[in-house]
Amino acid sequence: MEKALAIIEQIIEEHKTFLKSFEAIERVANDNEALRGFERAQETFVPGRLDQKAVLNKLKEMVEMVSQGLGAHFEREETALLAAFKDSGDEELVAALNTLLLEHKDLRYRLDHTGEHITRLAGGELSRQHWEATAHDMRAHITQTRKLLAAHAGVEQEMMLNLRRRLTGKK
Repeated sequence: MEKALAIIEQIIEEHKTFLKSFEAIERVANDNEALRGFERAQETFVPGRLDQKAVLNKLKEMVEMVSQGLGAHFEREETALLAAFKDSGDEELVAALNTLLLEHKDLRYRLDHTGEHITRLAGGELSRQHWEATAHDMRAHITQTRKLLAAHAGVEQEMMLNLRRRLTGKK
């Protein structure tokens, strides 16, 4: 029981960390867009106005770091946490967790897709219009991914709290 509780507490803390990391990625994408005038319709996009390459490199590093950490986190959930749920004997919780774990594939794909956006933007081969559209799409993609990750973590959190209550005998 203590091992299961330790796993639950570790994953709860990791959820907080990953959500903060993804918010930072979203901020960089939003700042980058704002600096170019996407959110200021009266201003015109001026290529070279800021060091796009540096911002994209920073964003790529952040996405890679989050992706690696999230991959390890998902692995713990798919193994140790699932085992703790199975050991609890609550088949309903196990089934719910298994369903939730299916979302990991989509979240991994979304992070990979973000990396592809960054690579295209940094490649220097896009026309200005295509670059702007891709940058806007990437920003929306990052925002949606953060929302999906937050919702996913929230449901997992509730399930872990239920299991913790069950294991500790608290209502």
